[in-house]
Amino acid sequence: MLYQVGGIRGIAHAGVLKALEDNNITIDIIGGTSSGSMVAMLYASGYSPYNIYTLFKKYSNEIVSINTKPLIKSYMFSKKITLKGLKTGKSVEKVFNEVINKQGIFKMTDIKMPIVVPTVDLMDCREYVFTNNPPKDEAKYITNIEVGKPVRASSSFSAVFSPCNFEKHAFIDGGALDNIPVKEVKKQGADIVIAVKFNSDTIKEDSNIMDMTMKTIDIMGNKIAEENLSQADYILNVYTDKTGLLDIKKADSCYRYGYEAVSKNIENIRNLICKL
Repeated sequence: MLYQVGGIRGIAHAGVLKALEDNNITIDIIGGTSSGSMVAMLYASGYSPYNIYTLFKKYSNEIVSINTKPLIKSYMFSKKITLKGLKTGKSVEKVFNEVINKQGIFKMTDIKMPIVVPTVDLMDCREYVFTNNPPKDEAKYITNIEVGKPVRASSSFSAVFSPCNFEKHAFIDGGALDNIPVKEVKKQGADIVIAVKFNSDTIKEDSNIMDMTMKTIDIMGNKIAEENLSQADYILNVYTDKTGLLDIKKADSCYRYGYEAVSKNIENIRNLICKL
């Protein structure tokens, strides 16, 4: 099972997991990018889908609130990269460390369920993958790291958060190169991969700037994900009703949309599993 970038829409992934559990479908391997990484990390750490949903609602204001200063005030390139005026993302890292630590999990290697969380290094323009189960000895896989850092790194959407500095790296949103990490989940040994993809909203004459921004994100993300999606065994399309990147008031709706998407496709998913 793997999940896509999407800001507040990411809560829909918890609804997807809840519906699968209600239909006795077990997830053995999970992966996610950006907001998808948040759900993936919480689920792999032992939180139930409903608990994930309530945690999203509880901490969403702290996570998505940004400074009122201009988005990009200045750049400073050295061993660390800082974009003043943007949210640092430290609140994301802090929240996820605190929440997941309550499960007795402190580093990626403490997680039992195989998990992959992609990110991109702004310095060398390469993809890196945080995981507790590296498929082979490659530099792109990072394992020895506290649990909050991968979520912060993969969720560092450039228009909202500063890059996440770690050792020699400056990580940005994993969706820049790997929006839906099918290949990485396959490398973990998954027999059936269900990819969750958000339906792109239609732009109309009365569409506002956020509608157009989300449409742009969807167009870019879908293009990036094309090759990966072609390798997925099932693509679950989730309608999210023009939910903006930071549109907290639609959290309940997004959770419901994720659940409903599974309910509408459950027979096809069951048939796929039965064939295996």
